[in-house]
Amino acid sequence: MKEFGFIRVGAIVNKLTLANPEENKKELVRMIKEAEKKEISIVVTPELSLTGYTCGDLFLQEELLQKSEEALQEILLETKDLDIISIIGMPISHDNQLFNCAVVIQKGKILGVVPKTYIPNYSEFYEKRWFASSKNLIHKQISLLNQLVPIDSNLLFRDKQTKEVCFGIEICEDLWAVNPPSNRHALHGATMIFNLSSSNEIIGKYDYRKRLVSMQSAKTISAYIYASSGIMESTSDLLFSGSSMICEYGNLLEENERFSLESNLIYHDVDVFKLVNDRRKDISFMNHVSKEEDTWIEVDVVDHISELKREYKEYPFVPTNANKRNSRCKEIIEIQASALARRLLQIGNPKCVIGISGGLDSTLAFLVIVAAFDKLKRDRKDIISVTMPGFGTTGRTYENACNLVKEYGATLKEVSIKEASLLHMKDIGLDENDRSVTYENIQARERTQILMDIANMENGLVIGTGDLSELALGWCTYNGDHMSMYAVNTSIPKTLVRYLVRFVADSTSGKTKEVLEDILATPISPELLPPDEQGNMVQQTESSIGPYVLHDFFLYHFLRYGASPKKIYFLAKKTFQKNFKEEEILKWLKVFIKRFFTQQFKRNCIPDGVKVGTISLSPRGDLRMPSDASYQIWLKELEELGKE
Repeated sequence: MKEFGFIRVGAIVNKLTLANPEENKKELVRMIKEAEKKEISIVVTPELSLTGYTCGDLFLQEELLQKSEEALQEILLETKDLDIISIIGMPISHDNQLFNCAVVIQKGKILGVVPKTYIPNYSEFYEKRWFASSKNLIHKQISLLNQLVPIDSNLLFRDKQTKEVCFGIEICEDLWAVNPPSNRHALHGATMIFNLSSSNEIIGKYDYRKRLVSMQSAKTISAYIYASSGIMESTSDLLFSGSSMICEYGNLLEENERFSLESNLIYHDVDVFKLVNDRRKDISFMNHVSKEEDTWIEVDVVDHISELKREYKEYPFVPTNANKRNSRCKEIIEIQASALARRLLQIGNPKCVIGISGGLDSTLAFLVIVAAFDKLKRDRKDIISVTMPGFGTTGRTYENACNLVKEYGATLKEVSIKEASLLHMKDIGLDENDRSVTYENIQARERTQILMDIANMENGLVIGTGDLSELALGWCTYNGDHMSMYAVNTSIPKTLVRYLVRFVADSTSGKTKEVLEDILATPISPELLPPDEQGNMVQQTESSIGPYVLHDFFLYHFLRYGASPKKIYFLAKKTFQKNFKEEEILKWLKVFIKRFFTQQFKRNCIPDGVKVGTISLSPRGDLRMPSDASYQIWLKELEELGKE
C-alpha cells in the first residue's frame, strides 16, 4: 500500500499503573504487539506512558528514572523482532536537566528522542517544577541504553524508500502553543504528526481539543495522530479520559471511546501522497519557512497492510449524510442562482433563453434560472424555454419538458429541428439515412443556432445546460450544446445533478413533483437517434461512454488529488467491487483518460460559468492544460495493469 501513499498509523492508550514502569512496560509491549497484528506501521502512546503523567515530585526520584530506562530496555528486547515503529513517552535525564520525551524505537533500536518544547505552568499544570524545555538542550546527542542517538525537538523521521512518508513529533502543550512545532515539521516535509499527550477532562474541553487537533491537521495539511493519558492517572485533582484520535487534513478518520478502564487501540490508513499533492497545489503553504536546520533520521516504515481499512465514497461529490446533503444542495443552487442573477444585473436584466429537453441537465439549469428570477423579483414569463423536438425525441421527454415549463409559469416555445436538419443534410450531401456523428451533431448545432437567434429576437441570454462530467469527457458537440452565453452547470458533476433535482423535487408537491420525479427516472440520453418502433429511446449515454458514477469517481481523484491511473484503479476496485467487474473498471478508466486528454480543446473555449465545488475545468481558473498534451504515459500504466 505504500506505493499508493497509504500508511497505517495507530494510537495506544495503555492501562496505566502509576509510577510503575515495570508494569507499564508489560502493557505497552502487549499493545504494541497487538498493533503489529493490526498491520500498523507507526504507533504512538500517551505522554509519559511509561511512568504516568501525574507522578509529581516522584519524577525527582532516581529510582523512578532508573526503572524507566530499564523498562525501555525490556521493551526494546521484547519488540526487536517487530517491524512496527513505536513512540514511547518517558522522562529522560540529560544536560543536568529532566526532559519530558518521546522515544522512537524499532527492532530493538532507539531511532531518536524528542523532548517537549512548551512546558505548561498554569492552572492545574506545574510541569516546570520537574521538566525543562527542549530549548534548554545543550547537546543534541544522548547516550541512552548504550546507544548514541539524537535528541532534539527538530527530528524528522523519513522513510528510506518513500520520502513522502515522513513524520514529526510534538508533545501535548506543544500543540496548544501559538506556533506549534508541528507547523515547522510540516513545512520541512513531515506529512504525519504524532502527539503524545496528557489532557485532562473538564466541561467543554473535549470538543475544543478535537477541533484543535482537526484544525492543526488542516493547517499543516497533514495526518495528525493524537494519544492522551487514560483514567488510571491520579484523580487527586483531575481526571484524564484517554482521548485518542486520527485526523487527516481537517477530517476525523478515527476516534476512540473515552473513559475506558482498559487499554485501547485505534488505527487508520492515511494517504500521504494525497497530502503532498494538496501542499503542492497550495502555493501559500510554503510562504514562510524557518531556516532552522532539521536532523533527518532515515527509517524503514514497513508496509504490511493486506487490505485497506480506509473506505472511499462511490459518490465523492455528494455528501453521504442526508441532512448535510440537503444543506449542500440548497447552498449549491443558491450559488448558481446568485451568480446568474449577478450576470443578469450586469447586462441590463435581459430575458433568459434555455433549451428544455426533459433531461436532468436542462431541468437543473431551468430550476436555477427560476431561483435567480425569484431572487431578482422578476416575472418568470421572461424565462423563454424552448423545446426543440428532433429525430430522437420521445413522447416522455417531450411531455416532461413542456409540463415542467408550464408548472413554473415560464414561457414555452416549440421549434422543431427536423425540417431544418434535413435541409442542411441535403445541402452538405449527407444521406438522410446516415446515422453517423455528423447526423447527431447537425441536430445539436441546429438547436444552438435556434437558441442564439431567439435570444437576439428577445434581447435574451442563452443559458448553457452542460455539466462538469460532460466537459471532462468532451461529451458535447463543439459549437453546439458546448456553447452558450452563460453556463450554470459547468462545475456540477452528473452524479450531483441528480441529487440537486431530487432536492427540489422533495420540496415540491402535486403535478410539479410528478414531473420532476419522472425526469429523475428517465435514462440519460442526448436523444439524437430515432426511437424504436414502440417510441422508446434507443440511445443511452452511459452505454456509449460508460457509467457516470465511475467517471465522476475517476475525475475526482484524478484532478482533486492528482492520483495516478494505477492508484485510481486500485481505489475504484475496492469501492465498486460489488457493482462492477475489474475489467469493466479498467475499460472505462482507459476511456476516461483518453477522452479527458483529447477533448481539452473544447474546454479551452467554454463560456463563463460559476465554480461551485473544489473541481472546475474552466480554462480561466482551475485547469490550464494544453490541448495537444499526450496521454500515453497515463494510458501505458493502465495497459500494463491489463497484462497482469
